Amino acid sequence: MTRFSIAAAIALALALAPLGAQQIDNSDAPEIPFVSVPDYLKYSPEMNLGEVLAVAENSKGHLLVLNHPGTATSGPLYGNATTQLFEFDDNGNFVRELGQGVYGLGYSHSARYDRYDNLWIVDKGTNAVTKFNPAGYVTLNLGRRPEGYEPHEHIAPEDARHVDGYFNGPTDVGWDPDDNIYISDGYVNSRVAKFDKHGNWIKSWGTYGTEPGQIRLPHNLGVDRNGHVYVADRTNRRIQKFDSDGNLLQIIYLNVPYDKTRQPVLGNVNPNAPDETAPWTICISGGETQYLFASDVEPGRIYKMTLDGKILGWLGESGRQLGQFNWVHGISCRSDETLYVADLNNWRVQKLLLDPRGSSTEQ
Repeated sequence: MTRFSIAAAIALALALAPLGAQQIDNSDAPEIPFVSVPDYLKYSPEMNLGEVLAVAENSKGHLLVLNHPGTATSGPLYGNATTQLFEFDDNGNFVRELGQGVYGLGYSHSARYDRYDNLWIVDKGTNAVTKFNPAGYVTLNLGRRPEGYEPHEHIAPEDARHVDGYFNGPTDVGWDPDDNIYISDGYVNSRVAKFDKHGNWIKSWGTYGTEPGQIRLPHNLGVDRNGHVYVADRTNRRIQKFDSDGNLLQIIYLNVPYDKTRQPVLGNVNPNAPDETAPWTICISGGETQYLFASDVEPGRIYKMTLDGKILGWLGESGRQLGQFNWVHGISCRSDETLYVADLNNWRVQKLLLDPRGSSTEQ
Protein backbone atom coordinates (compact mmCIF):
# COMPACT_ATOMS: atom_id res chain seq x y z
CA MET A 1 0.00 0.00 0.00
CA THR A 2 1.40 3.42 -0.96
CA ARG A 3 1.93 6.19 1.55
CA PHE A 4 -0.84 8.13 -0.20
CA SER A 5 -3.33 5.28 0.12
CA ILE A 6 -2.31 4.74 3.77
CA ALA A 7 -2.88 8.42 4.51
CA ALA A 8 -6.22 8.31 2.67
CA ALA A 9 -7.28 5.26 4.67
CA ILE A 10 -6.34 6.93 7.94
CA ALA A 11 -8.25 10.08 6.96
CA LEU A 12 -11.30 8.01 6.03
CA ALA A 13 -11.15 6.10 9.32
CA LEU A 14 -10.98 9.35 11.27
CA ALA A 15 -13.90 10.75 9.33
CA LEU A 16 -15.99 7.68 10.05
CA ALA A 17 -14.92 7.39 13.71
CA PRO A 18 -17.55 8.22 16.32
CA LEU A 19 -17.36 11.70 17.77
CA GLY A 20 -16.50 10.24 21.15
CA ALA A 21 -13.18 8.94 19.78
CA GLN A 22 -11.95 12.33 18.57
CA GLN A 23 -10.27 13.63 21.71
CA ILE A 24 -8.19 16.79 21.94
CA ASP A 25 -4.76 16.22 23.43
CA ASN A 26 -4.80 18.27 26.65
CA SER A 27 -1.87 16.53 28.33
CA ASP A 28 0.21 19.73 28.36
CA ALA A 29 -2.48 22.00 29.82
CA PRO A 30 -0.80 24.33 32.36
CA GLU A 31 -1.79 25.03 35.94
CA ILE A 32 -3.44 28.45 36.36
CA PRO A 33 -2.22 30.51 39.32
CA PHE A 34 -5.07 31.75 41.51
CA VAL A 35 -5.94 32.99 44.96
CA SER A 36 -9.04 32.30 47.05
CA VAL A 37 -10.35 35.38 48.85
CA PRO A 38 -10.82 34.51 52.55
CA ASP A 39 -14.10 35.29 54.33
CA TYR A 40 -15.65 37.02 51.31
CA LEU A 41 -19.28 36.53 52.35
CA LYS A 42 -20.38 38.46 55.43
CA TYR A 43 -23.31 37.16 57.44
CA SER A 44 -24.26 36.53 61.05
CA PRO A 45 -23.31 33.34 62.93
CA GLU A 46 -27.00 32.37 63.00
CA MET A 47 -26.78 31.85 59.20
CA ASN A 48 -24.21 29.07 59.03
CA LEU A 49 -24.30 27.43 55.62
CA GLY A 50 -24.89 23.76 54.98
CA GLU A 51 -24.31 22.17 51.60
CA VAL A 52 -23.91 24.93 48.98
CA LEU A 53 -25.17 23.61 45.65
CA ALA A 54 -25.11 26.69 43.42
CA VAL A 55 -23.99 30.28 43.05
CA ALA A 56 -25.11 32.87 40.49
CA GLU A 57 -24.28 36.53 39.74
CA ASN A 58 -26.65 39.12 38.36
CA SER A 59 -25.73 42.19 36.30
CA LYS A 60 -25.18 44.27 39.47
CA GLY A 61 -22.60 41.84 40.77
CA HIS A 62 -24.94 40.50 43.45
CA LEU A 63 -24.35 36.87 44.34
CA LEU A 64 -27.12 34.34 44.93
CA VAL A 65 -26.17 31.39 47.14
CA LEU A 66 -28.32 28.25 46.99
CA ASN A 67 -27.87 26.57 50.34
CA HIS A 68 -29.21 23.39 51.98
CA PRO A 69 -28.88 24.13 55.69
CA GLY A 70 -30.70 21.01 56.84
CA THR A 71 -32.44 22.91 59.65
CA ALA A 72 -35.56 24.17 57.93
CA THR A 73 -37.60 20.98 58.18
CA SER A 74 -37.30 17.27 58.57
CA GLY A 75 -38.89 14.20 57.06
CA PRO A 76 -39.39 13.03 53.47
CA LEU A 77 -39.27 15.61 50.71
CA TYR A 78 -42.91 15.25 49.70
CA GLY A 79 -43.81 16.39 53.18
CA ASN A 80 -41.04 18.93 53.86
CA ALA A 81 -38.12 20.68 52.24
CA THR A 82 -34.68 22.18 52.83
CA THR A 83 -33.60 24.99 50.51
CA GLN A 84 -32.53 28.56 51.28
CA LEU A 85 -31.70 31.31 48.79
CA PHE A 86 -29.41 34.05 50.12
CA GLU A 87 -28.52 37.19 48.16
CA PHE A 88 -25.28 39.13 48.82
CA ASP A 89 -24.16 42.44 47.31
CA ASP A 90 -21.02 43.01 45.25
CA ASN A 91 -18.97 43.43 48.43
CA GLY A 92 -20.17 40.16 49.92
CA ASN A 93 -22.64 41.73 52.38
CA PHE A 94 -25.89 39.88 53.08
CA VAL A 95 -28.89 41.55 51.43
CA ARG A 96 -31.92 39.28 51.78
CA GLU A 97 -33.38 35.80 51.69
CA LEU A 98 -35.64 34.91 48.77
CA GLY A 99 -38.23 32.22 48.13
CA GLN A 100 -39.51 31.59 51.64
CA GLY A 101 -42.45 29.23 51.45
CA VAL A 102 -42.39 28.85 47.66
CA TYR A 103 -44.07 25.57 46.68
CA GLY A 104 -41.52 24.75 43.98
CA LEU A 105 -38.55 24.76 46.37
CA GLY A 106 -37.74 21.47 48.04
CA TYR A 107 -34.28 20.16 47.30
CA SER A 108 -33.00 22.69 44.79
CA HIS A 109 -30.07 21.83 42.56
CA SER A 110 -29.14 24.87 40.46
CA ALA A 111 -29.49 28.66 40.36
CA ARG A 112 -28.97 30.90 37.32
CA TYR A 113 -29.69 34.53 36.44
CA ASP A 114 -30.84 35.27 32.89
CA ARG A 115 -29.79 38.44 31.05
CA TYR A 116 -32.76 40.33 32.50
CA ASP A 117 -31.73 39.54 36.09
CA ASN A 118 -34.55 37.08 36.58
CA LEU A 119 -33.50 34.30 38.95
CA TRP A 120 -34.24 30.70 37.95
CA ILE A 121 -34.13 27.84 40.47
CA VAL A 122 -34.08 24.23 39.27
CA ASP A 123 -35.35 21.82 41.91
CA LYS A 124 -34.64 18.12 41.46
CA GLY A 125 -36.79 17.27 44.48
CA THR A 126 -40.02 18.98 43.37
CA ASN A 127 -39.42 18.43 39.63
CA ALA A 128 -39.98 22.16 39.11
CA VAL A 129 -38.17 25.11 37.55
CA THR A 130 -39.18 28.41 39.16
CA LYS A 131 -38.55 31.90 37.78
CA PHE A 132 -38.32 34.89 40.15
CA ASN A 133 -38.35 38.46 38.83
CA PRO A 134 -35.75 40.93 40.20
CA ALA A 135 -38.16 41.98 42.96
CA GLY A 136 -38.33 38.36 44.17
CA TYR A 137 -41.82 37.39 42.98
CA VAL A 138 -42.51 34.08 41.24
CA THR A 139 -43.49 34.76 37.61
CA LEU A 140 -43.23 31.33 35.95
CA ASN A 141 -43.29 27.69 36.95
CA LEU A 142 -42.27 24.82 34.69
CA GLY A 143 -42.94 21.18 35.55
CA ARG A 144 -45.09 20.06 38.45
CA ARG A 145 -44.33 19.06 42.02
CA PRO A 146 -45.71 15.65 43.10
CA GLU A 147 -48.74 16.22 45.29
CA GLY A 148 -48.26 16.30 49.03
CA TYR A 149 -49.61 12.84 49.67
CA GLU A 150 -47.59 11.22 46.89
CA PRO A 151 -44.05 10.02 47.50
CA HIS A 152 -41.66 10.27 44.56
CA GLU A 153 -41.95 7.46 42.06
CA HIS A 154 -38.65 5.59 41.96
CA ILE A 155 -37.73 4.85 38.35
CA ALA A 156 -34.39 3.66 37.00
CA PRO A 157 -33.06 6.00 34.27
CA GLU A 158 -33.16 3.21 31.70
CA ASP A 159 -36.91 2.81 32.41
CA ALA A 160 -37.74 6.54 32.25
CA ARG A 161 -40.97 7.56 30.50
CA HIS A 162 -40.56 10.97 28.87
CA VAL A 163 -43.67 13.13 29.10
CA ASP A 164 -43.76 16.58 27.51
CA GLY A 165 -43.68 19.35 30.08
CA TYR A 166 -42.81 17.12 33.04
CA PHE A 167 -39.40 16.61 34.66
CA ASN A 168 -37.86 13.86 36.74
CA GLY A 169 -34.85 15.05 38.70
CA PRO A 170 -34.02 18.24 36.69
CA THR A 171 -30.61 19.76 37.30
CA ASP A 172 -29.97 23.04 35.43
CA VAL A 173 -31.27 25.73 33.06
CA GLY A 174 -29.93 28.01 30.30
CA TRP A 175 -31.13 30.31 27.50
CA ASP A 176 -30.18 30.97 23.89
CA PRO A 177 -30.07 34.41 22.19
CA ASP A 178 -33.81 34.12 21.40
CA ASP A 179 -34.56 33.45 25.09
CA ASN A 180 -35.60 29.86 24.45
CA ILE A 181 -35.23 27.85 27.68
CA TYR A 182 -33.13 24.68 27.96
CA ILE A 183 -33.38 22.38 30.99
CA SER A 184 -31.17 19.38 31.74
CA ASP A 185 -33.58 16.69 32.90
CA GLY A 186 -31.89 15.02 34.80
CA TYR A 187 -31.30 12.32 37.34
CA VAL A 188 -33.92 10.06 35.77
CA ASN A 189 -34.99 11.36 32.34
CA SER A 190 -31.49 11.71 30.79
CA ARG A 191 -32.52 14.37 28.28
CA VAL A 192 -32.55 18.08 27.48
CA ALA A 193 -35.93 19.84 27.36
CA LYS A 194 -36.53 22.97 25.26
CA PHE A 195 -39.25 25.59 25.83
CA ASP A 196 -39.87 28.94 24.19
CA LYS A 197 -39.46 32.16 26.16
CA HIS A 198 -43.09 31.99 27.34
CA GLY A 199 -42.67 28.49 28.76
CA ASN A 200 -44.36 26.67 25.88
CA TRP A 201 -43.00 23.19 25.20
CA ILE A 202 -40.96 22.83 21.99
CA LYS A 203 -39.11 19.50 22.12
CA SER A 204 -36.62 17.33 23.95
CA TRP A 205 -33.62 15.24 22.95
CA GLY A 206 -31.52 12.54 24.53
CA THR A 207 -32.08 9.03 25.88
CA TYR A 208 -30.30 6.98 28.52
CA GLY A 209 -27.13 5.36 27.20
CA THR A 210 -23.46 5.63 26.34
CA GLU A 211 -23.53 6.27 22.59
CA PRO A 212 -22.81 9.76 21.19
CA GLY A 213 -25.92 11.86 21.75
CA GLN A 214 -27.16 9.63 24.56
CA ILE A 215 -26.84 10.84 28.15
CA ARG A 216 -26.34 9.38 31.60
CA LEU A 217 -27.07 12.04 34.20
CA PRO A 218 -27.00 15.49 32.58
CA HIS A 219 -25.78 17.23 35.73
CA ASN A 220 -25.24 20.80 34.48
CA LEU A 221 -25.87 22.82 31.34
CA GLY A 222 -24.72 26.00 29.58
CA VAL A 223 -25.62 27.87 26.38
CA ASP A 224 -23.24 30.13 24.46
CA ARG A 225 -24.05 33.20 22.34
CA ASN A 226 -24.41 31.04 19.24
CA GLY A 227 -27.10 28.94 20.87
CA HIS A 228 -24.86 25.91 21.33
CA VAL A 229 -25.90 23.80 24.32
CA TYR A 230 -23.19 22.19 26.49
CA VAL A 231 -24.28 19.32 28.73
CA ALA A 232 -22.19 17.88 31.57
CA ASP A 233 -22.86 14.20 30.83
CA ARG A 234 -21.47 13.21 34.21
CA THR A 235 -21.75 9.44 34.35
CA ASN A 236 -20.41 9.16 30.78
CA ARG A 237 -17.39 11.32 31.77
CA ARG A 238 -17.84 13.83 28.97
CA ILE A 239 -19.35 17.14 27.92
CA GLN A 240 -21.63 16.95 24.89
CA LYS A 241 -22.09 20.03 22.70
CA PHE A 242 -25.33 20.28 20.72
CA ASP A 243 -26.89 22.86 18.43
CA SER A 244 -30.18 24.43 19.49
CA ASP A 245 -32.16 21.64 17.78
CA GLY A 246 -30.31 18.87 19.64
CA ASN A 247 -27.91 17.82 16.90
CA LEU A 248 -24.63 16.61 18.39
CA LEU A 249 -21.71 18.81 17.37
CA GLN A 250 -18.83 17.65 19.56
CA ILE A 251 -17.80 15.60 22.57
CA ILE A 252 -15.39 17.29 25.00
CA TYR A 253 -13.30 15.53 27.63
CA LEU A 254 -11.60 16.66 30.83
CA ASN A 255 -8.51 14.58 30.09
CA VAL A 256 -5.55 16.24 31.81
CA PRO A 257 -3.41 13.53 33.50
CA TYR A 258 -3.25 13.58 37.30
CA ASP A 259 -1.76 11.68 40.23
CA LYS A 260 -4.09 8.73 40.79
CA THR A 261 -2.21 7.57 43.89
CA ARG A 262 -3.22 10.70 45.85
CA GLN A 263 -5.90 10.03 48.47
CA PRO A 264 -9.22 11.59 47.39
CA VAL A 265 -10.93 13.82 49.90
CA LEU A 266 -13.83 11.34 49.86
CA GLY A 267 -13.51 7.81 48.54
CA ASN A 268 -10.81 5.25 47.89
CA VAL A 269 -7.58 5.58 45.92
CA ASN A 270 -8.08 4.24 42.38
CA PRO A 271 -4.77 3.98 40.50
CA ASN A 272 -6.61 2.55 37.49
CA ALA A 273 -9.00 5.48 37.08
CA PRO A 274 -9.12 6.91 33.55
CA ASP A 275 -7.65 10.30 32.73
CA GLU A 276 -11.09 11.38 31.49
CA THR A 277 -12.75 12.70 34.64
CA ALA A 278 -16.48 13.24 35.21
CA PRO A 279 -17.68 16.83 34.59
CA TRP A 280 -20.02 18.08 37.31
CA THR A 281 -20.42 21.73 36.31
CA ILE A 282 -20.72 23.95 33.26
CA CYS A 283 -20.22 27.71 33.19
CA ILE A 284 -19.81 29.89 30.09
CA SER A 285 -18.23 33.25 30.77
CA GLY A 286 -19.30 36.69 29.63
CA GLY A 287 -16.96 39.21 28.04
CA GLU A 288 -15.91 39.66 24.43
CA THR A 289 -14.50 36.13 24.25
CA GLN A 290 -16.51 33.40 25.92
CA TYR A 291 -14.77 30.56 27.75
CA LEU A 292 -16.09 27.25 28.97
CA PHE A 293 -15.44 26.35 32.61
CA ALA A 294 -16.07 22.89 34.07
CA SER A 295 -15.04 20.98 37.18
CA ASP A 296 -14.62 17.43 38.42
CA VAL A 297 -14.76 15.86 41.88
CA GLU A 298 -11.44 14.03 41.67
CA PRO A 299 -8.74 15.29 41.33
CA GLY A 300 -10.96 18.24 42.25
CA ARG A 301 -9.95 20.66 39.50
CA ILE A 302 -11.61 23.51 37.64
CA TYR A 303 -10.80 23.70 33.92
CA LYS A 304 -10.78 26.73 31.61
CA MET A 305 -11.43 25.85 27.97
CA THR A 306 -12.15 27.32 24.58
CA LEU A 307 -15.67 26.67 23.36
CA ASP A 308 -14.36 23.83 21.18
CA GLY A 309 -12.91 22.02 24.17
CA LYS A 310 -9.23 22.92 24.20
CA ILE A 311 -8.18 23.09 27.84
CA LEU A 312 -6.26 26.33 28.35
CA GLY A 313 -5.44 25.57 31.96
CA TRP A 314 -6.64 24.09 35.22
CA LEU A 315 -6.59 25.04 38.90
CA GLY A 316 -7.18 23.55 42.32
CA GLU A 317 -7.33 20.11 43.86
CA SER A 318 -9.60 18.18 46.19
CA GLY A 319 -9.26 18.99 49.88
CA ARG A 320 -10.63 21.05 52.74
CA GLN A 321 -8.24 24.01 52.90
CA LEU A 322 -8.83 27.40 51.27
CA GLY A 323 -8.16 26.98 47.55
CA GLN A 324 -9.07 23.29 47.69
CA PHE A 325 -12.48 21.86 46.85
CA ASN A 326 -14.70 19.12 48.23
CA TRP A 327 -17.16 18.61 45.35
CA VAL A 328 -17.52 21.75 43.23
CA HIS A 329 -21.26 21.70 42.49
CA GLY A 330 -21.67 25.09 40.82
CA ILE A 331 -19.56 27.85 39.24
CA SER A 332 -20.47 31.44 38.40
CA CYS A 333 -18.18 33.05 35.81
CA ARG A 334 -19.51 36.35 34.46
CA SER A 335 -15.81 37.27 34.21
CA ASP A 336 -13.26 34.66 33.18
CA GLU A 337 -10.86 36.22 35.71
CA THR A 338 -13.13 35.90 38.77
CA LEU A 339 -14.99 32.73 39.70
CA TYR A 340 -17.46 32.03 42.48
CA VAL A 341 -17.53 28.38 43.46
CA ALA A 342 -20.18 26.37 45.32
CA ASP A 343 -17.89 24.16 47.41
CA LEU A 344 -20.59 21.70 48.45
CA ASN A 345 -19.06 19.41 51.06
CA ASN A 346 -16.94 22.19 52.54
CA TRP A 347 -20.18 24.11 53.22
CA ARG A 348 -18.90 27.35 51.73
CA VAL A 349 -18.56 29.65 48.73
CA GLN A 350 -15.09 30.50 47.46
CA LYS A 351 -14.24 33.60 45.43
CA LEU A 352 -11.30 32.84 43.14
CA LEU A 353 -9.09 35.38 41.38
CA LEU A 354 -7.38 33.75 38.40
CA ASP A 355 -3.90 34.74 37.23
CA PRO A 356 -3.42 37.30 40.01
CA ARG A 357 0.15 37.91 38.83
CA GLY A 358 -0.98 38.58 35.27
CA SER A 359 0.35 35.36 33.74
CA SER A 360 -1.41 34.11 30.62
CA THR A 361 -3.19 30.78 30.22
CA GLU A 362 -3.72 31.19 26.49
CA GLN A 363 -0.24 30.81 25.02
